[in-house]
Amino acid sequence: MTGYGKAEGIVGSRKYSVEVRSLNSKQFDLNARTPSIFREKEMGLRKLLRSRVIRGKCDFFLFYEMDPSESKHEINAPLVLKYVEQLSALAEASNQTSSDLLALAVKMPDALQSPREELEEEVWKEIEGLVTKALDNFDNFRGVEGSAIEADFVSGISIIRTLSADLDPLLEVRAKRVRDRIRTNLEDVIDTSRIDENRFEQEVLFYIEKTDVAEERSRLAAHCDHFDEIMSDGIGAGKKLGFVAQEIGREINTLGSKANDADIQRIVVKMKDELEKIKEQILNVL
Repeated sequence: MTGYGKAEGIVGSRKYSVEVRSLNSKQFDLNARTPSIFREKEMGLRKLLRSRVIRGKCDFFLFYEMDPSESKHEINAPLVLKYVEQLSALAEASNQTSSDLLALAVKMPDALQSPREELEEEVWKEIEGLVTKALDNFDNFRGVEGSAIEADFVSGISIIRTLSADLDPLLEVRAKRVRDRIRTNLEDVIDTSRIDENRFEQEVLFYIEKTDVAEERSRLAAHCDHFDEIMSDGIGAGKKLGFVAQEIGREINTLGSKANDADIQRIVVKMKDELEKIKEQILNVL
């Protein structure tokens, strides 16, 4: 959800700049900073930004550079004269010098005033065009980042699939190791002639079934396929990808709990590492 877009342009005698940027957040959280003249347009701007940004902590800035010749500040002469009169009376009553009262008066509240500026609709249309351009650049930024994230997802899921396939020879070795270990332990306790081979095979089969991970691997493969499908869904896929990533994590954790083998555990740790990378990037997906 991170993104950045900027647009600049001359409208009338002013140079306007528009910036839109966002960071990860579960909801749409907007911080808009605009000159007071655009206050009447704020609700429309918020609606537009919500529809384009969708989700994230968004900062929106609209500002302009004004030509000094445009300054419309005027001295509020009646008020300044009133200040001078009051200051002079106060100086006289307190036996203070009354020099340079004018300089002090013009610093008093409302000594300078500016007429209320009206926003012309034609001017706003051009500014709105700059806002749209900034949002288009914002979307392009997200698109580039999204392509990189998609490549990371494809790579991560592919690695998890490959690691799952790498379990095949290890599982075969584990089954043989379990059989040998049980027989060795049994022979240490009782005479080999008293071992019931049928019962022995049943016990070995029972133990192997308890640690069998065929179902987990099957569900893991299905979740990986589902993850690939969701990536092509477009906007709104982020939360779905998060849910599927949780399911992938559950299957990997179960593989680890049933591993009972150091080599298999190493594979599981690598799977978890790839999944954590995927989860971190999911935060950047809408």
